[in-house]
Amino acid sequence: MSGVTYFTKEALEQLKAELQRLKAVERPAASKAIAEAREKGDLRENAEYDAAKEAQGLLEAKIQKLDSDLSNARVIDEGTIDVSKVSILTKVTVTNLTNKKQMTYHLVSETEADLKLGKISVTSPIGKGLLGKQVGETAEVRVPAGVLTFKVENITV
Repeated sequence: MSGVTYFTKEALEQLKAELQRLKAVERPAASKAIAEAREKGDLRENAEYDAAKEAQGLLEAKIQKLDSDLSNARVIDEGTIDVSKVSILTKVTVTNLTNKKQMTYHLVSETEADLKLGKISVTSPIGKGLLGKQVGETAEVRVPAGVLTFKVENITV
C-alpha cells in the first residue's frame, strides 16, 4: 500500500516508538536466536533454526511495513478539521434507523482502527458511507449483513 496515511500526532509518535522498539530490541533478539540455533548442529535438520529464520523474516516484513507507513504518513492538526461534514478524525454520532440505536464512531486511518474503542477506518464500509455526510443526512451503507441506514446526529473533533 503506497497511499498517504493520515495520523494524529499521538498515533504517529506511537508508530515511531513501535518501529524503534522492533529495530533496537526485537531485531537483535531474532539474530541471537538464529545464532543459538545455528550452534546446535546440522542446519538441514534443525527445526529451531528454521523457526528462528521464519520469525526473523516476519519481523523484517513488519519493520518494512512500518517504515513504509511512516514514509507516507501525514499528520492532521485536529484544530483544522471541518466539522460541518464527516471526515477523517471526526467523531460522528449516528442513529441506526432500523433498531434506533445510537452510536458514536471516530473515523481514523486503517492503522489506527479499533472497533472496541469506537475507532473505525475511513476505508471500512461504514466509514466510506459516512464520509462527506452532514448533520441530519442519512447514509445507506452496504455491509455483509445487508444494508444499514444511519442518520447523522452530531459531528465533533
